[in-house]
Amino acid sequence: MNLPIPYPLPPAEAKQVERIPDGAGWCYEPKWDGFRCLVFRDGDEVLLQSKACKPLERYFPEVAAAMHSLGARRFVLDGELIVPIDGTPSFEQLLQRIHPAASRVNRLATEHPAIFVAFDLLLAERGDALLELPFRERRARLESFAGRYLGAGSGTHLSPQTTERDRAEQWLKDGRTGLDGVVAKLLDAPYASGARTTMQKIKRIRTVDCVVGGFRYGSKTQTVGSLLLGLYDEDGLLHHVGFTANIPRDDREALTRELEALREPPGFTGRAPGGPSRWSTERSAEWVPLRPTLVVEVSYDHFSEGRFRHGTSFQRWRPDKAPEQCTFDQLARGDRSPLELLDS
Repeated sequence: MNLPIPYPLPPAEAKQVERIPDGAGWCYEPKWDGFRCLVFRDGDEVLLQSKACKPLERYFPEVAAAMHSLGARRFVLDGELIVPIDGTPSFEQLLQRIHPAASRVNRLATEHPAIFVAFDLLLAERGDALLELPFRERRARLESFAGRYLGAGSGTHLSPQTTERDRAEQWLKDGRTGLDGVVAKLLDAPYASGARTTMQKIKRIRTVDCVVGGFRYGSKTQTVGSLLLGLYDEDGLLHHVGFTANIPRDDREALTRELEALREPPGFTGRAPGGPSRWSTERSAEWVPLRPTLVVEVSYDHFSEGRFRHGTSFQRWRPDKAPEQCTFDQLARGDRSPLELLDS
């Protein structure tokens, strides 16, 4: 590959903030729930690069083929890989692609093909490097590129953008499942490879009440380290959905005694916490089942495939809430697909 942009190239990153910034110097885009990916094409050679500067083309052969079929023979795009399932991005399907068996990867690529959502153009089809141009000019070049080469049937789409803060707030607040939040970008900034100086990300933060179905001790203490969270399904089964670990430290000794007094199997009557994995020690995987009487309110940024994607944040105890009220219905899914935004 002989391009005026180095491969690999650390992507520009976003600093996490609590509020959407305001002002004439900002524009806004949806934050997609996928894998960050830079696409390099030089003639017949196509490379897909991850956020960690690792190759991805062997895991997403259908995306590499789609890029190879575009009319432009030289370009570098920055964007997101998404696997849509019934119109909703599935992060679990993305994770399943990172597998050593080519046969499995090829089967998944056929069953659930990934798409690429482009939000920046770093090298134009004529070989012009655009890294030093302000983002407003790169975006204009990207829209022109998309008009010629991307769209329905290409497997590659243009991410929407707006300079209207109210529209960005709507993306952040509406019920579309699969949007992870909003990204704000400085219009006059060059591409900041490897830095967090030109973009900000604002994640969707919501709260939910959960039953404490069990707990784990801390790795080096005899006090509680994390609470295991559960939600009831429509059949009355309590499913493990995640954990919270930021319990106020002043409460831990008293809380541990209270939890130990509630020790009672099975804890979870549906899906239960898993055993040891390559990321956990035998001790950290051990958990204590509890009688399902305690309810806790937690905040979270993303829920998919029946689990909180990341650890949740403890908010408060809810002694006023009956455990049976802690159902999956609290996590109402949006009735619109976020992928509709790609055509708006």
